[in-house]
Amino acid sequence: MKNRIVIFIAVLFLSCTPKPEKIEYGLDTCHYCKMNIVEKVHASEAVTKKGRVYKYDAIECMISDSNEVSPEKVALYLVMDLELPGDFIDARQATYLISEAIPSPMNAFLSAFKNKTDALEAAREHKGEVFSWEEIRNKKLLE
Repeated sequence: MKNRIVIFIAVLFLSCTPKPEKIEYGLDTCHYCKMNIVEKVHASEAVTKKGRVYKYDAIECMISDSNEVSPEKVALYLVMDLELPGDFIDARQATYLISEAIPSPMNAFLSAFKNKTDALEAAREHKGEVFSWEEIRNKKLLE
């Protein structure tokens, strides 16, 4: 009997562990704008402390959705590195670029980089402005 209870508690605990989900490009829809998620370079996710995953077609959608997905409830904010799309990076550690030379799905021209050096180089090349996570969260991205 004790073994069953221990197993039940372990399964319950592991099922609520916050972790990202694979995005099914072309099938999954953005939680914020309801568009299909088709671009790997701008996809993002917010994962709550209870393990619920919210998928977004653009970083600006994830940031703008904080009214429904309260930052206090979020365990993970994840974005794609513009240079290496396909694997999520921690949005809180990323560096952000706004450049009209690099369109994003909702036309905020927002991209993320794992390395600040890459973001600064892209800003020089594409005439853009670089932001930290805190700076970009405080910026009005979608009207």
